[in-house]
Amino acid sequence: MRYFLTGATGFIGGRLARQLREAGHDVVALVRNRQRAEKLSELGVELVSGDITDRASLPQGMRGADGVFHCAGWYKLGTKDFQEGMRINVEGTRNVLEVMRDLQIPRGVYTSTLAIFSDTHGKLVDENYKFQGRHLTGYDETKWRAHYEVAEPLVRDGLPLTIVLPGVVYGRGDTSPIGDMFARYQKQKLPGVPAKTAYCWAHVEDTARGHILAMERGRSGEHYIIAGEPMTLAKVLALAETITKIPAPRQTLSPGLLRLLASILAVVGRVVSLPPQYQPEVIRASAGVTYLGDNTKARRELGFAPRSLQQGLPELLDLQDESSF
Repeated sequence: MRYFLTGATGFIGGRLARQLREAGHDVVALVRNRQRAEKLSELGVELVSGDITDRASLPQGMRGADGVFHCAGWYKLGTKDFQEGMRINVEGTRNVLEVMRDLQIPRGVYTSTLAIFSDTHGKLVDENYKFQGRHLTGYDETKWRAHYEVAEPLVRDGLPLTIVLPGVVYGRGDTSPIGDMFARYQKQKLPGVPAKTAYCWAHVEDTARGHILAMERGRSGEHYIIAGEPMTLAKVLALAETITKIPAPRQTLSPGLLRLLASILAVVGRVVSLPPQYQPEVIRASAGVTYLGDNTKARRELGFAPRSLQQGLPELLDLQDESSF
């Protein structure tokens, strides 16, 4: 099969490209920077210069594809550039999916996120849940809009698209706040851990595999939560301690304290530049929130079977450097 892939130089997309090539598929990747895509070339991935925000750059690589994986996205917490998120996550998604429709590509998989559900307040929700309210971050809001205002209307009009919703994705090479948290923990520079904050955790390799399963087995028009097991941050770090013997933070930070800290930092941030981990939006998004989703449907219909944290964390916490994806 021949697949067109956006976001191939990203955390999930890089693993997805490799898994597709290992399975014998031809992969065409849309890339903005060919220097960043050298490893893709080594895998035999065909590179096409372009950008999802440039609609005219999309047909060249997509034409004739058997399927489209749209993984590219804007993921920044603490930034004030909300319009960039709208341009990439919303309008970029519109471009990719409408070109897919116009070229009559027979199959597509779009990477949404559990973040569209916002704080589930401890509940493990399924694909039928829909959040209505104020979003915690600009990322949450732009992905919500892309999901409900772009992807779903096109699906209702007949676009043969399957939507996957990952939760927290972990593994080597992660540059997100989660990856930064593990790095600071290993350096013993993590002063405390938010109380009650919980996510669904899936290894990046399993998340990439979930995309392929959605392409091969997913029903058109359906949504699949491809998240892993639910666990609080405190328990994840306690588990990390059993693996590395590095002490986990003993200080727990209450949601109220974190919200107060976010308010103070919002004022401070007007006069001084704050490190990424101290941006008010980052603090608020970890203040006792839970981003939890039930993967039963993906297990049943796709055969999705993510490894446990007990199995996956040792690879992440190995201090050896990994330069490949």
